[in-house]
Amino acid sequence: MNLTGITIAIATFLIIGTFHPIVIKTEYHTGTKFWWVFLTVGIACCGIALFIENIMLSAVLGVFGASCLWSIKELFEQKERVRKGWFPSKHDKIKK
Repeated sequence: MNLTGITIAIATFLIIGTFHPIVIKTEYHTGTKFWWVFLTVGIACCGIALFIENIMLSAVLGVFGASCLWSIKELFEQKERVRKGWFPSKHDKIKK
């Protein structure tokens, strides 16, 4: 029995699920000014994944890097969701 595929699927699910609250909290506390951190980490992880021979580790690192890169888009979309009032704004809390 080969568990590589299902292990990668579970890791992918957990990584994506972890990034959802990370994006929300990052936008809440810092806005979008640290988007470049996601870019740097994402490019580094994807680049490193190219040179790792272990398929499982390479795949998980690639998924992590791609999730970092996708989080840039989500960070700016989260800013828009906050503007629309769908999520709380830290600035609104400070005013009260």
